[in-house]
Amino acid sequence: MSSDDLDFMDMMMGEGVTPAKQSDKADLIGHQDKRGDAGLKERRHAAEGDVHESLSTQQVILLHPFDPLEWKRDGVQDGVYRNVRLGKYQSDARLDLHKKSPTQALDELLGFITECSGFGIRSVVVSHGRGSHEDAPGNVMRSYLNQWLPLIPEVMAFHSAQKQHGGLGATYVLLRKNETQRRDNWEKHQKR
Repeated sequence: MSSDDLDFMDMMMGEGVTPAKQSDKADLIGHQDKRGDAGLKERRHAAEGDVHESLSTQQVILLHPFDPLEWKRDGVQDGVYRNVRLGKYQSDARLDLHKKSPTQALDELLGFITECSGFGIRSVVVSHGRGSHEDAPGNVMRSYLNQWLPLIPEVMAFHSAQKQHGGLGATYVLLRKNETQRRDNWEKHQKR
């Protein structure tokens, strides 16, 4: 305490004021959860009843680094999927997941897809990287994407990108039409 503080306390003591007791509580500023942010975020999503609670960052089956990612939901026409595979749809948004932990990547991916869907964006590119061996960070992220994307309801199809768009280090993702686009499409076809 400074001399001014002591003088003030002496002045106040004469008027019947007693100093407050020191807190016995520990200073928790900067304290981190011992289980880490990954577990905390997963528990928070589960507690909120998140629709994506089946998505996990705990376990992943690693893919071979030179295998392309490919998947389409039932009902996606072969011609549409072929155009996705060949990169013929203009990608209106891009997400970069390089140097992200699986938990960070999952949070960014879900937010990105939700935002793109809200804006009516149908075709996006997700950059994740690729390594020359299975344990490379890029290949681990590819493996997580291969596991997560089919479980996200807004995703209709995905395929590894063409060489000019990132090759095996990026993935084209086709998103479902949002409600406004479905309504507009229905009205357009009703006028015929």
